[in-house]
Amino acid sequence: MTDMKTALVSLIEQEADTDLVRDMLAFAAERTMQMEIEARTGAPAGVRTPDRTNHRNGYRERAWDTRAGQIDLAIPKLRKGSYFPSFLEPRRTAEKALVAVIQEAYIHGVSTRSVDDLVRAMGAGGVSKSEVSRLVGEIDERVNAFLSRPIEGEWPYLWIDATYLKVREGGRIVSTAVIVAVGVNASGRREILGVATGPSEAETFWKSFLRSLADRGLRGVKLVISDDHKGLRAAANKVFSATHQRCRVHWMRNALSHVGAKQHRPAVIAMLKTIFAQETHDDARRRWREVADHMRTNKFDRLAEMMDASCEDVLAYMAFPDDHWPQIASTNSLERVNREIKRRSDVVGIFPNDAAVKRLVGALMLETNDEWAVSRRYMSLETLAKVCDNPIVSLPMLDA
Repeated sequence: MTDMKTALVSLIEQEADTDLVRDMLAFAAERTMQMEIEARTGAPAGVRTPDRTNHRNGYRERAWDTRAGQIDLAIPKLRKGSYFPSFLEPRRTAEKALVAVIQEAYIHGVSTRSVDDLVRAMGAGGVSKSEVSRLVGEIDERVNAFLSRPIEGEWPYLWIDATYLKVREGGRIVSTAVIVAVGVNASGRREILGVATGPSEAETFWKSFLRSLADRGLRGVKLVISDDHKGLRAAANKVFSATHQRCRVHWMRNALSHVGAKQHRPAVIAMLKTIFAQETHDDARRRWREVADHMRTNKFDRLAEMMDASCEDVLAYMAFPDDHWPQIASTNSLERVNREIKRRSDVVGIFPNDAAVKRLVGALMLETNDEWAVSRRYMSLETLAKVCDNPIVSLPMLDA
């Protein structure tokens, strides 16, 4: 297989007939995927054998950009687990975006010393503005197409979280919020729906962002899960008529900040956890009031006041199917996404402009979305049928 790939690449380098090379690459890609899937399932397609460990389950369309042009791939899916072809390059776009942002900061003279050192270590010290512009243009085209794609179907749950990055603006360094929106559709699939930068507390910003999602087709939103952004709460109600769920994990951290003495915190945590251990919404609200009164009696007045004001926001998730509670009670599902954003942004340090932020984060989200597309469903069809207006009762189990 390695010899075959090498020969094909050699043909490309020699500028052989483009159509011929593209056809050969498509054939080689198909054969490679067939062999890899056969190894994963333990049997060829359509063969009944006790050695089989998995089954095929249809295909996922994906465009593969090569030096011979674009090739349309039909990537096999599995009933159990996920499959990603070995010849594709995971995170290639995100890595290109990182290089582009670093070079852009360097040539505009707005980088830090660490970025300057990194550029020289990459051997890119002599990079020209035209080279950077070309690379930036290629990446922006893909990222913008991804972030402006139509959103189809029904999306009952929408998670939104903000990460703060440093950007140069008018000769000074400012902290800007990078907003990532993730949704789960009626078929149980999780996708990155949008990325934006702006002031996280302004209702006008949130309304504009949510409206842009609605204009692309987002509908059927029942619950928006986020941290305590008052502007977002108001915007979510106006744009989608959706309930707002305040992230339970962030709320707990904020609550403990009202407990002065550290020795009291374990007891407070234990009492607060009894609220979330209740099995029904009504029981949890009743327990919430009991704990708030207890805190008031024991001189934790600020915590009691906070609880009085936030009960409905923090317990909103309990009005939805209990199968979904672990996922919809907080924004924890976005933790890995934010860690990846921070890991890449730490390399840059200070971004030259907002466009560079969106370029890097958008490229990373594009590839994260690809990974989710070949993973198992985030929620089951049966449980989603309880919250969707037009539920998908079942999907055909395809097997080649």
